[in-house]
Amino acid sequence: MFSSLARCSSRAALHMLKEAVCPSKLGKVPSFGHQTLAAIPAHTVGRNAIRHAQMLEQKRLLQVEWDDGSCSFYPFTWLRDNCHCPLCMLQSAQARSLLLADLNVHTGMNQVQITDNNKVSITWPDEHSSEFEPDWLKKRCFSPEARQARQEELFLNKREFWDSALQIPMADFEEVLNDDNAALAWLMALRRVGIVYLKGAPAEQGQLARLGRRIGYLRLTFYGHTWQVQDKPMANNVAYTSGKLSLHTDYPALHHPPGVQFLHCLQQAEQGGESEVVDGFHMAELLRKEDPEAFNTLSSLYIDYTDTGSDYCDFSVQSKNRIIDVDSEGRVMRVNYNNATRDSVLDLPIDQVQLFYSSLKSFVKLMNRPENMVTYRMEPGDLVTFDNWRLLHGRRHYASGGRTLRHLEGAYLDWDEVMSRLRILRKAVHRDR
Repeated sequence: MFSSLARCSSRAALHMLKEAVCPSKLGKVPSFGHQTLAAIPAHTVGRNAIRHAQMLEQKRLLQVEWDDGSCSFYPFTWLRDNCHCPLCMLQSAQARSLLLADLNVHTGMNQVQITDNNKVSITWPDEHSSEFEPDWLKKRCFSPEARQARQEELFLNKREFWDSALQIPMADFEEVLNDDNAALAWLMALRRVGIVYLKGAPAEQGQLARLGRRIGYLRLTFYGHTWQVQDKPMANNVAYTSGKLSLHTDYPALHHPPGVQFLHCLQQAEQGGESEVVDGFHMAELLRKEDPEAFNTLSSLYIDYTDTGSDYCDFSVQSKNRIIDVDSEGRVMRVNYNNATRDSVLDLPIDQVQLFYSSLKSFVKLMNRPENMVTYRMEPGDLVTFDNWRLLHGRRHYASGGRTLRHLEGAYLDWDEVMSRLRILRKAVHRDR
């Protein structure tokens, strides 16, 4: 797969990366009450104008009518809680300094007017006053459409599912380090697709630390800030052997597994060692469709994981995780599966044990279907970045010894740091507010 991609110029590779992250259109969302505001894309900042604002005292709502004819409604209490004045907000940190103990959650409103510069000005019963920018208000409209658009803008929850036909997005390592547009395209693709291949890194240790600093910092675990994937005597991890690694996510033995993983190829084995990946979110949705009982089992039962040994320091970790983590709406948020560290302790009623094994077997069979798996071979200088909450990755057996000894350097980050850098880069590149 990568033989042709590796010949692409960095400009062409960046174009491929940008194509991989074209956002899909938001699905249609039913309107709520009289709110008619459609989804607000980020590029509308600075173009909003207020036609009229009025108090709806019985409902304790402020109604704002926009120049495009749409309306938004804002609860009195929420407006008072979010006053921007220096008494209520620490301006240097953009953090609320108004204490909840001092907030009247049943507050009324004395007066509302539109200022000459099109701000909403409110006078409260205690004579305190607040002003709100139209752009700030419109992006925080309570309509379902606006709320969905804002959450998508903040968290980029939409994913592009894939199978064996995936052409993994590529970028140039040095461009990502030095160009904000390239770095933003990389992180957008990492979020949407779940995996991005970087070419052109020097085939020497320390490059993951450089890439980590581009985001913020690497996550320290019991295996260190970075770790060396090699065939080692008395290995303290199955990854440090030359045997086949089945598809897995890293570190479900932690209650909060690392969100992102970097792997940098320093040396490749003469034979074998190809990498394998599947889209775990896609697999979970296929399981939900093909075997609903198995999906419900793996998304409801908490399974024990363990990891014991000594590396950066000695450790004895235990966790309980669902193999398929879903949110309150049933959306898959994380996959936690590593057969090597799945504990022999199985904290389940005995009549659920067989159901668990059958359900897990169904999930693993889905992962291993050839039509769902992407296989690639890393060469020295290649660097792969992927979503460890989403992708399951594995490795084929390789021949240990010979002229070259397979050596990869690995590192982890958390999604909080990655998304933070993505938002900062997006603001710098697009001048978003």
